[in-house]
Amino acid sequence: MSSPLAGRTAIVTGAASGIGLGIVARLIADGATVFAATRSTEDTQRVAAHAAVAGCFVGELQRPGVADDLFAAALETLGHVDVLVNNAGGGVIRPTLEHTEETLRATIDNNLWTTIRCTRAVLPHMVSRLHGRIINIGADSVRTGLMDHAMYNAAKGGVHAMMAGLAREFADAGVTANTVAPCYVLTPELSALFASGDAPARLLEVVEQGTAIVPLGRPGEPAEVAATVAFLAGEDSRFITGQTIYVNGGASMG
Repeated sequence: MSSPLAGRTAIVTGAASGIGLGIVARLIADGATVFAATRSTEDTQRVAAHAAVAGCFVGELQRPGVADDLFAAALETLGHVDVLVNNAGGGVIRPTLEHTEETLRATIDNNLWTTIRCTRAVLPHMVSRLHGRIINIGADSVRTGLMDHAMYNAAKGGVHAMMAGLAREFADAGVTANTVAPCYVLTPELSALFASGDAPARLLEVVEQGTAIVPLGRPGEPAEVAATVAFLAGEDSRFITGQTIYVNGGASMG
């Protein structure tokens, strides 16, 4: 049996750790050739140590022009781009009135602007080939209203909404656009933080609440998010577009 993603190429942003690294590993395991985007040289070294990526790019994707440079580097390496996984993100999680202008800007920049810029950089190429898969990593907290997530949800909610518009606008060009929205995911980095005993009490409270609302009784795993991304990247998902798929153990339903 051939690999489900054999011959497909993908860009994965935020590829250095957690969900992003899980996505990279799964896409490669399924036969895809992956180009990884990270924020530092140290991050690229971490990716290369865990997965056989075709290449890496270092840059701050929320800044004008950087996503265009990423796409150009990926195209030179891959020859064409079938899949864009907009995983880069990470907001400042804190009570709404404790945010500053800087933390608000960082939250919007890292999640919404990065996704907008990467999507706009890759779309003309996908349209020219009449084929493409755009997959965003959203957030189940947009629906559950998780503690301290209001400003983060403002950014991720924009990501969710953008996918619906893109799906309709580019359907006749053979480009699908979907969002994978996980609940709280226990990444290796969070596990290490909790094991160290240095996790802030407020973070522990957020995590406790995030786990308590999951009917299946546990947080998600990076591999479970990656499996959904891999499906959307493949041919079997060709009739799915404009959807938000919640990987959340039932934390929100319907």
